[in-house]
Amino acid sequence: MKFHDLFAADEESRRTAVLAALAFLTATIAFADISGFGQGWSVGVLYLFPMLIAALHLSRVEVLLLAVLCTVLREALGPFAWKEGLLLRSSLALIAFGGAGLSVRELAGRQRRRFEQERQLREQAKLRQAAEQQLQALIETSPVAILTMDVEGDIQRANHAAQDLLGFGREPLRGEPIGRFLPPLASLPQAESTGPSLRTMLECKARRRNGDIFPAHVWLSNFHTVSGSMLAAIVLDTSEDLRDREELGFDQLMKSSRILVRAVSHEIRNACAAIAVVHANLRRVPGIERNEDFQALGTLVEGLGKLVSTELRTASLKTPPSVNLREVFEEFKIIVEPSFAEVESVVDWAIPDHLPLVAAERHGLLHIFMNLAANSQHALRRVENRRMTIKATVEQDRAVVRFADTGPGVEYPERLFQPFRHSSEGAGLGLYLSRALARSFAGELRYEPQPYGSCFAVELPLARQPDHAME
Repeated sequence: MKFHDLFAADEESRRTAVLAALAFLTATIAFADISGFGQGWSVGVLYLFPMLIAALHLSRVEVLLLAVLCTVLREALGPFAWKEGLLLRSSLALIAFGGAGLSVRELAGRQRRRFEQERQLREQAKLRQAAEQQLQALIETSPVAILTMDVEGDIQRANHAAQDLLGFGREPLRGEPIGRFLPPLASLPQAESTGPSLRTMLECKARRRNGDIFPAHVWLSNFHTVSGSMLAAIVLDTSEDLRDREELGFDQLMKSSRILVRAVSHEIRNACAAIAVVHANLRRVPGIERNEDFQALGTLVEGLGKLVSTELRTASLKTPPSVNLREVFEEFKIIVEPSFAEVESVVDWAIPDHLPLVAAERHGLLHIFMNLAANSQHALRRVENRRMTIKATVEQDRAVVRFADTGPGVEYPERLFQPFRHSSEGAGLGLYLSRALARSFAGELRYEPQPYGSCFAVELPLARQPDHAME
């Protein structure tokens, strides 16, 4: 049986008990009245007792019906039954019984409602107090610095993380001006105290108590209290993120530089080999070996060949890193779509839900993808139908990512990957370096001719599966 069924059954039992008590009490008074217990006087006034009981438990209609019943019994069984003045006595009795019952019922209803309201208020107060305690515990134990400021820009509350972040330890921060630690927030509370809701995030330089500067991300929101408008701030020290980002950027720059130097050295070695062949052929000219310029040319070619043959080597990993292409595309989408939207271009994504891991370097892949996207974006500026499609497929033992656009196409495809090519508006190293990066992790970057537009394909080797996964 469900809870509401039990409640209904209990309500029915209580109503039955009340009706039984009213019947017994009314019958007792009627018996006393008919037996002459009052010795010539009517005891009908006692019918007020069942009326009062009924007022606490019955409806208005039921109370009025009981008043009519009590009036009839009083008149029929009392010593003045059916005598002169019947109508007046019955009317007064009915008014007395019904008025008393309805009045008591209304007073009891008001009292019950007042008690119910007080109970609800107490419960709401308990819930609010519990929620405030939970919120306070959450704020105090949060590892992120949380501050609240008034419209004057003075700090009103700060959790332990905020005190540690700003160098106060266990000393209170209350009353300190926020501009001393977060200068951009100094004028913000006054500007937003009566304005619309504020929900924003900013990056700024923050200052600790001892004057140390650190980069910070600040999330801001305003709210209103009985004492006025307030501003809440969540402050995050991003010093470690900055160090990691700069170290990663420097490491990626060094890797790209080494790859570029090795690629350029390869081209120079090819040129040196051709010069060496010409130099060897010139030896057939009689007497030229005694020429000082000829001897100097041979020495220069030999020295240059030795110089560029010294490759810059990085510490190679025993196993190539595995990269989740799906995650790379998710990050790449966040980077590239806003820039395409600015030039009213559309990016179509044809990426399967499941792609195998590839043996590549994550940031190197992003560098290749961003360079190809930038080239397509530049080409799309010259056409009306501006669309780039990025499609990923698995072909045999390789993953292939194609960048196809609706631009004007490539005039001289054979020159695309030549370094320092004259047709390039930049240094002419973008595609050259991108292909060198792809080849550095055993991949390839190639151009695929199209009827219109251009298409570049990035081939990536699949990551090796562990031996136990192949069993």
